[in-house]
Amino acid sequence: MKKLIALVSLIGVFTLGASNYVAAQDTTKTDSVAAVQAQPADEAELAAAPSNQTFHQQMKQRFIEGGVEWMAPILILLIIGLAIVIERIIYLSLATTNTTKLLNNIEEALKTGGIEAAKEVCKNTRGPIASIFWQGLDRAHEGVDIAEKSVVSYGSVQMAQLEKGLTWISLFIALAPMLGFLGTVVGMVQAFDAIEAAGDISPTVVAGGIKVALLTTIFGLIVAMILQVFYNYLLNKIESIVNSMEDASISLIDILVKYNKK
Repeated sequence: MKKLIALVSLIGVFTLGASNYVAAQDTTKTDSVAAVQAQPADEAELAAAPSNQTFHQQMKQRFIEGGVEWMAPILILLIIGLAIVIERIIYLSLATTNTTKLLNNIEEALKTGGIEAAKEVCKNTRGPIASIFWQGLDRAHEGVDIAEKSVVSYGSVQMAQLEKGLTWISLFIALAPMLGFLGTVVGMVQAFDAIEAAGDISPTVVAGGIKVALLTTIFGLIVAMILQVFYNYLLNKIESIVNSMEDASISLIDILVKYNKK
């Protein structure tokens, strides 16, 4: 069918003559001018298209443009890092204790029931501070000095528990931009390879390669900034708990000194 249409077209061209040929040339020029005029409108539509997309759609598009082989590891670092952050936030929230109330309860228990009653109060209170107090009360019969050493030693153990997982978050903060930079360098090399293969410095080839290369750096820096904010929050939370722990431990030793004088 296609061959038959082509044959009829050729016969029509040859039979129309020179006048039709000139008319066809004029039509071709008109179509070319119309195409050139329509091109800016098409480009304007393409430029306006991303603005109609939601933020989620734009991020998804940029993620795909950056290349799965580089974007996927960065995304994995973000997911694992946020999982650790959420776990640490929950743990630290549960580790927070009203030390003033706890010390008052321990002091009252020592007056009414002795060391065992005070240990029972610590046992029924959650958090690392109550655990430290229990260790100190458990060695109180050996003397205040031994109880103080026990509090200090077990306090170091609890501090390590509070800081658990922060090294991984710190690693992800450093690793995400590095992966982004590595993807950028590899993308630049690929862009230059494309220029070499094309034999000409085409703005389209150069701009496309550089854009894809820089997207990995952008996403790597975004992941690092997100994790850095949570990392500083966790450090501040841990510092607050540790300061409260140290102050409460001193108060506990003072309570034990008063108790032993009776």
